[in-house]
Amino acid sequence: MDALTRGAGLSGIEFIQAIFDGRLPKPPITETMGFTGGAAEAGKVTFIGEAGEHLYNPIGVVHGGFAMAILDSAMGCAVHTTMAVDEAYTTLEVKVNFVRPITLETGPVRCEGTVIHRGGKIATAEGRLIAERTGKTMPTSYADSSRGCRVSPSIAGSWLRSTPPRMRSSQGSSTSTTAIAKP
Repeated sequence: MDALTRGAGLSGIEFIQAIFDGRLPKPPITETMGFTGGAAEAGKVTFIGEAGEHLYNPIGVVHGGFAMAILDSAMGCAVHTTMAVDEAYTTLEVKVNFVRPITLETGPVRCEGTVIHRGGKIATAEGRLIAERTGKTMPTSYADSSRGCRVSPSIAGSWLRSTPPRMRSSQGSSTSTTAIAKP
C-alpha cells in the first residue's frame, strides 16, 4: 500500500492526519464501504459514512459488516494515533452490540473511536455509531463496540518489502482490543 511506504517515519497521529488531509492515499476499503475519515486527534478519531443499497442483506437492512467495518476503522485509527514511529498494533478482540438496524433512510452516520486504555502492550478502544440526521447517541445508537489491540515493534517495513500486495490484509471489527509492544 502506497500510504504505508510514503508514511514511513511518521508517528501514528501524523500518519492518520496525513490520510485524512489527503496527503497520503485513503485505504481502498473506505471506497468499497462508503466511509471516510473525518477528524483525528491523539486517542480519538471520527469517520463519516453512508451505506448504499449495495450493502443490503437478504432481510432488507444494511449488512452488519458495514457497521463493524466503520467501527473497526475508527477504533483502530484511534489506537494508531497513540503509536510512536517504531510501534505497531494488531487486533486482539472485538465486540459489537447492534442496537438498531441501518437502512438507506438512516442517512449519514458518524462513527467515533476513542482510546480508553493505552498500555505498553495492550490498548483498548471503544466506538459509537450515530445517525447524523437524528443525533441519536447511546443507548439509542446504531451500534457500540470495544476493541483490544496488542502493541509491538513495527515490522511493517520489512513485511511490506517481503509480502505481495494480494496477501496484505487489514483487520476489521467494531469493537476490539489492541495490543502494543515497545522495542
